[in-house]
Amino acid sequence: MTIDWNHFTPGMSLLGGVLIGLASALFILTNGRIAGISGILGGLLRPHRGDIVWRLAFLLGLILAPALVYAFMPLVEPTIDAGTGTLIAAGLLVGVGTRYGGGCTSGHGVCGLSRLSPRSLVATLAFMASGMAIVFVMRHLLA
Repeated sequence: MTIDWNHFTPGMSLLGGVLIGLASALFILTNGRIAGISGILGGLLRPHRGDIVWRLAFLLGLILAPALVYAFMPLVEPTIDAGTGTLIAAGLLVGVGTRYGGGCTSGHGVCGLSRLSPRSLVATLAFMASGMAIVFVMRHLLA
């Protein structure tokens, strides 16, 4: 494994992590809800009265914020070394995993761990271990 030192940005990464933490804390303090993306999106599938507007605003913000940043600061184009089938399979597996695990990485990893939830600790460890195992298998055993 090598690090692309030309694009290594620990300062920006730290700032991004701090902003995610602050946004999650603000969200739970103002709304009393966890900022788990799968739960927010899933709540639109069976909406409750008064629940739709904030959920749509949250998801719209996830789409518009990067576009706004890109307008002022050109970003490095990511390269994805996977085919369309692999990306579709990965997306489906993540979707199944979030349902099976009762939440996503943002809900468990950011919000759940900060609340010292044992369930979120187990889920986050499972996410991380699964990700590492898949990368190992894909890069070293099937390559």
